Amino acid sequence: MKAKFYDVKNKERVETEVIEAVQLPNGGYAFKGKAKDGRILTVFCSKAAYESYKGAKAKCAPSKGCGSKKTK
Repeated sequence: MKAKFYDVKNKERVETEVIEAVQLPNGGYAFKGKAKDGRILTVFCSKAAYESYKGAKAKCAPSKGCGSKKTK
């Protein structure tokens, strides 16, 4: 999923891949992304957008095997 971030250092709006969705200590929600030079960018988002991103990740997480059952 891509999101629009504001790069403060370069003073421009950029669109990059969301690498993480976090719930902040004050109850807010945010997406984190990476700039081309490796800096972390943050943009605040709604609870609905946060849950949508988390739900999409839960449906098919490659590290979890996309729902396939393990056989022993």
